[in-house]
Amino acid sequence: MAKTYSASMLKVLEGLDAVRMRPGMYIGSTGSRGLHHLLWEIVDNAIDEVANGYARIVRVELHKDGSATVEDDGRGMPVDIHPELGITGVEMIFTRLHAGGKFDHENYSYSGGLHGVGASVVNALSKWLTVDVCTGGGKYRMRFESNYDPAEKKIASGRAVTALERVSATRRHGTRVTFMPDDTVFEETKFNSETVRRRLRELAYLNKSLEIVFVDEREKDEHKREQTFRFEGGIADYVRYLNRDKNALYDSVIMLEGMQEDVRISLALQHTDDYSESIFSYVNNIPTAEGGMHEMGFKAGFTRALNDYARKTGVLKEKDNNLMGEDYREGVTAVLLTFVRNPQFEGQTKGKLGNTEVRPAVEAFVYARMTEYLENLKNQDVAQGIVEKAVKASKVREAARKAKEVARAKNQLEAAPLVGKLSSCTGKKAELNEMFIVEGDSAGGSAKQGRDRRFQAILPIRGKPLNVEKKRIDQVLANEEFRSIITALGTSIGEDFDIKALKYHKVIILSDADQDGAHIRAILLTFFYRYMRPLITEGHVYIGMPPLYRVAKGDKINYAYDDKELSKVTASIGRGYTIQRYKGLGEMDPSQLWETTMNPDNRQLMQVTLEDVAEAERLVTLLMGDKVEPRRDYITTYADFNKVDTFLAQEGKVGK
Repeated sequence: MAKTYSASMLKVLEGLDAVRMRPGMYIGSTGSRGLHHLLWEIVDNAIDEVANGYARIVRVELHKDGSATVEDDGRGMPVDIHPELGITGVEMIFTRLHAGGKFDHENYSYSGGLHGVGASVVNALSKWLTVDVCTGGGKYRMRFESNYDPAEKKIASGRAVTALERVSATRRHGTRVTFMPDDTVFEETKFNSETVRRRLRELAYLNKSLEIVFVDEREKDEHKREQTFRFEGGIADYVRYLNRDKNALYDSVIMLEGMQEDVRISLALQHTDDYSESIFSYVNNIPTAEGGMHEMGFKAGFTRALNDYARKTGVLKEKDNNLMGEDYREGVTAVLLTFVRNPQFEGQTKGKLGNTEVRPAVEAFVYARMTEYLENLKNQDVAQGIVEKAVKASKVREAARKAKEVARAKNQLEAAPLVGKLSSCTGKKAELNEMFIVEGDSAGGSAKQGRDRRFQAILPIRGKPLNVEKKRIDQVLANEEFRSIITALGTSIGEDFDIKALKYHKVIILSDADQDGAHIRAILLTFFYRYMRPLITEGHVYIGMPPLYRVAKGDKINYAYDDKELSKVTASIGRGYTIQRYKGLGEMDPSQLWETTMNPDNRQLMQVTLEDVAEAERLVTLLMGDKVEPRRDYITTYADFNKVDTFLAQEGKVGK
């Protein structure tokens, strides 16, 4: 019998209670990503002071007790009383959602934080937060806490426990915020030093001459405890950093800066001898991994300027068709930074810019400035080098187009590349289906017998696939293993990739837990990253995690996935057990493979995510490219062979 539904049952979440009730709505998750999102919110506020010309130094500190501090030398938050609310500006910023100085252009011409929720959300999800403000000749302090309120029988989120008080006189100016993430909200509360360091380095590149000081008090090595990031070359230095393990086509970095209408634009680019393009775009210092209108404008203006130049110099004859944009962008590393007054981002993650007016502004700017660069006599060697590389790329593209047509023809003839390889599932709902890419025929046979054929498909691959980082697209399409993967997924690749056509919403790489298996995972992930990147960005790629050990005692059998788990298992079952160390998937019979690695009720999967696109790009080049010395140095410094590899996975998520 249905319960009575009345107005008395409706709840109104006041103040910051809504944030604590549904933190994922505001910071994405309560895992590592959400934890770091708190820090980025406060850092972004400091960077907004920098971007608008009010600050030049930002300091970030990670403390031993788990708290974090962000300090800037900007104007300092308002400490006077708000005329309507009757509270200080500081209290308003930290306790009221959608309150701030970024809703018009009087205080901030450009801002990354547009909704006025950043500081208040950090306060709501912290055990305590203190803020020190230096402004108008005085230093002010206020403290907020989240504590259990016995009267209301709930946690009172981010309540002010002290009034804003003037603690001293000072000539300094700026804001210092220290907060302690609440361990009752977050799954973990330890900030990752490398994650923080990467983002701060990126921000220093994006804001020329900005000085960012990073202090990690937890670091035992005193030389690593404090680092300073400052790049006088800005995004030009960033391109050099991204290309340091690649072979540049020319020594200089092309740098274009200026205004177009109300959009502030900076573009730095340099071509390499690679076959893939690497474009990193930002809006108001926020990375836009999914691109958007600013990227579309850049591509259109860049292509038009180069086609015009190719015709003027006679490389393209009257009867020739224009080259495609992808031809001119082959091997390019580009950083595009735009500042937009009222940016409209698609999705909570701000991953794609939607402002239609930005596209023509960026296109006009890039076309005009790139044309000016190409026509300058001292730049002719660079200009001709770009066009010559594009002409070669167009010939490869044409060969690849023909290869795709052949592949499509084969697909129509009962998917020729898959005959005898793919064991498809019977389920018709792509969102429920999953495809295992399995290393070796032996393991593939076990997987085919052990799977649940209602929703699990198996695609065995033989040997190590091609390393696509070193090959052209026509060579990739000529490879039988990759043709099989492309055909099985149904999405096509590169410019033709269509995520809506994906036949399996979980793509699971299943390889042996040894060096060869790790190499195969790296090769497959590089392929997905280069030619099917939305598979990764939209969360469809996983790594299967088979156990390393089988521990048996009588009729009782346990499995351990690493040495640490093995110690726990053996300690719990006592003496008299036997241990089998699996050398590969092929040693498991179908029932064991199902029970340990494929059964959604028992298995462990690691989801491959892409948090930092620029760093992922650098690592792909470093680990899979041609240069041996940088790879050796990186592996010697960072590799931990006792841990499961998470190549490209900035935040590994274990799930079913």
